[in-house]
Amino acid sequence: MHIAESATVSDRATMGTGVKVWDLAQVREEAIVGDNSIVGRGAYIGAGVKIGANSKIQNDALIYEPAVLGTGVFIGPAVVLTNDTYPRAINPDGTQKSAADWIPTGVIIDEGAAIGARAVCVAPVHIGRWATVAAGAVVIKDVLDFALVAGVPARQIGWVGKAGYPLTAVGDIWVCPQSDDHYEVATNGLTERAK
Repeated sequence: MHIAESATVSDRATMGTGVKVWDLAQVREEAIVGDNSIVGRGAYIGAGVKIGANSKIQNDALIYEPAVLGTGVFIGPAVVLTNDTYPRAINPDGTQKSAADWIPTGVIIDEGAAIGARAVCVAPVHIGRWATVAAGAVVIKDVLDFALVAGVPARQIGWVGKAGYPLTAVGDIWVCPQSDDHYEVATNGLTERAK
């Protein structure tokens, strides 16, 4: 494990083997960072956030609790995963809100998904397996497995395979031009299909 001298990692965080935490990053109490994951410069990992093995959190990303990231998730530079669906600094009576005045809601990102630079995922949303959120997108609704979404608000513009390349339709099968893997429509997006 490597933790940069200027990083702040709570002694109540659980850090897997081979984890790297770079300069000025912060990992809060009760966070779990899986084996071989990377937390980039200036990234923030909130209290109780769970990050699966082999994930990459790029520079200046903000992962607010109670986010849950699966294995091999990519979070691009300056991505924000929010945790307050109806944000306010004060209550209706004018008093300042405290932790007791709201319940954090998290973003869930499944295995292999990638969130592009400066994208924002507004909780509560669920990003499916191997999905890709384009840079700068604002996600306000769930994303299907293997879906490619872009825009503000984010809309599905296609499908991607495990290699990250947009898929091409061949009849009712979707094919990856890079790996030649085949996919078919399933209940929650696409699923892999034997060739």
